[in-house]
Amino acid sequence: MDELITYGKWASVRGSLKTTADRFAKLISIVDPQAMATREWTVAETAAHVTAIASLYTSVVRGDVASPFPELAEAILQANVDTVSALNELAFGHFAERDPLVLAERLRADVREILSAGAEVDPATPVPWLGDARVPVAGVLAHLLNELLLHGWDVARATRTPWSVPARDAGLFFDLFLIGMIRNDYGRLMDTGSPAPPRRITVGFHSAHTAPAALVLDRGRVSVAEAGARVDAHVGFDPAALNLLLFGRMSRTRAALTGKVAVWGRRPWLLPAFLRFVRLPTTTAPRARVESIQV
Repeated sequence: MDELITYGKWASVRGSLKTTADRFAKLISIVDPQAMATREWTVAETAAHVTAIASLYTSVVRGDVASPFPELAEAILQANVDTVSALNELAFGHFAERDPLVLAERLRADVREILSAGAEVDPATPVPWLGDARVPVAGVLAHLLNELLLHGWDVARATRTPWSVPARDAGLFFDLFLIGMIRNDYGRLMDTGSPAPPRRITVGFHSAHTAPAALVLDRGRVSVAEAGARVDAHVGFDPAALNLLLFGRMSRTRAALTGKVAVWGRRPWLLPAFLRFVRLPTTTAPRARVESIQV
């Protein structure tokens, strides 16, 4: 264990992944599979997307078994934040199941396999991810947990079904996946050709559910700042709201007006330039808002 991936957070991500997978499996089993969960994907397609990721992660976490999608190996290696949507569509051609009941059972089985495999490895062990990044095993589980939370939010909103995104669970994505990946190596994920800001920008992130952290963008590379580094902008956030914001489910205006994301500091105007470069892969845009979601 290291100072970031504690026993407590490792236990939390394991427990939350199982609970949320069960919630997601139940959700997709009771709603209309042909309802449009996003502008492009039905409920069935959304469920297939999440289940395909879980299936892939059974091999990523174990490390000693073949990938279920060997045809996608090169596309996964070359992916960046701007090409993930194309990769998702390519993956649909290699994962044909669309029956929600079958997908629900497969998701549960894959999560059991992931948890079983994860019990035998150090959660800080870096494993290959998109764009030749290296993500700690705990971060892989946190990423799948976030996929379940966000796409469950899509499905529930579109079908007017309650769905919660617990702040503690959402915070695991920030601590274990995002910070864990940047500390290891994010590969070519941000190599999109977008021009980097001409000056160094340091942004601090603060939440009651995450460890204090600051990220530095300097000459086109992102790193975790050293303790005590001087910060240009501070972001105080509710992890659920931040994840919804980063993945296009919540507008910056709504996040600010609800008080779930706040910005301050000596140079807060530098934050937009930072966020234009430091972006996360998105899948597909959500449909119109339904106010039955609990955040």
